[in-house]
Amino acid sequence: MTEVYLSHNNLTTSIGFDSKTVVNNIHNQVSGLQLIDDKNMFSQPFCSSLIDPKKLNESFDSLGAEGNFTRLEKMMITSLNNVIQASKIPLTKKVGLIISTTKGNIDVLDKNSKFPKESAYLSVLGKVIKDFFKFENDAIVVSNACISGILAVAVAKRYIKQDVYDNVFIVSGDIVTEFILSGFNSFQALSSDPCKPYCKNRSGINIGEVAASVLVTTTKINLAKEAVTILGEGSCNDANHISGPSRTGEGLFRSIKSAVKESNISHESIDYISAHGTATPFNDEMEAIAFKRLGLNDVPLNSLKGYFGHTLGASGLLETIVGMHSLYNNTLYASLGFEELGVSQPINVITKTTIKKMNIFLKTASGFGGSNMAVIFKKVNNV
Repeated sequence: MTEVYLSHNNLTTSIGFDSKTVVNNIHNQVSGLQLIDDKNMFSQPFCSSLIDPKKLNESFDSLGAEGNFTRLEKMMITSLNNVIQASKIPLTKKVGLIISTTKGNIDVLDKNSKFPKESAYLSVLGKVIKDFFKFENDAIVVSNACISGILAVAVAKRYIKQDVYDNVFIVSGDIVTEFILSGFNSFQALSSDPCKPYCKNRSGINIGEVAASVLVTTTKINLAKEAVTILGEGSCNDANHISGPSRTGEGLFRSIKSAVKESNISHESIDYISAHGTATPFNDEMEAIAFKRLGLNDVPLNSLKGYFGHTLGASGLLETIVGMHSLYNNTLYASLGFEELGVSQPINVITKTTIKKMNIFLKTASGFGGSNMAVIFKKVNNV
């Protein structure tokens, strides 16, 4: 059976422009969230995690790019460049490219944008990335609300298993814009305080921005030290509501069951859960119910939203990469903002950085439209 690995990776975020720096900051409970009071971005103060534009431009300019690129394109190219360079893989016909995002270049639709409106099409974003690196194949776009980043991992695995590609590069990204902020504000879900996933005192969601990249491959040559094997994955839509999750957690429940079945492991083998945890009342409650139904309520669990906010379609890949490093470092990272359990079912939320020998972790994600995703990963380097 062909094993499929997640290997070289990069995170371009508000708390670092490489995965190691970002994970070190998480280890020390350094958050990128801050109160933003900028009427040019939004009509009211909001808490967010924004990438430093000066640092982004410096990193991007060092690549020697010619032409005009949007903010998101700069983020994604900067991130993916690091992974392509580390992999040393020639971009042949057997190498795929997946772009995962929720809204892409949504900011080009603003009145003051200097970019053509066509840049908002996700296919155009994919072509920009493809052409910059000179991939031989067209970019495949995965856009399925907030599960996009982790769903892209499953899609890459399937392409490799079907022998379409030997290697697939994934780059995922989303940005903070007035459009995004106003949308979540209309749900009365936006918080001006740092979010508190699963906490009794949570007051809503924060929106953040990030670009994340990873190599999905079949070869063990030149694997990153934190590489993991994809054991199994599952995705189920609960068809409950356009923005509200199933009250019983049915979609997430079935997604995890499917991933466990394909992985051919027992629930007891899961050492850690990297959960979605948006800090909204309905999402956190739904997840707790699903985990309890599966007998996973004692497994250590965290949400990384307290460090980055909700980075939409990019969140799943961002959190998977942190999970890879967590496994390699044998370290559980605190679910920042959590103080007191605020869901109806008992779950084991990680409250402080803890050393623990680990081998397998579960990544889950849920999103608008009833989408749910679960992927199970196993450590390659057994340290």
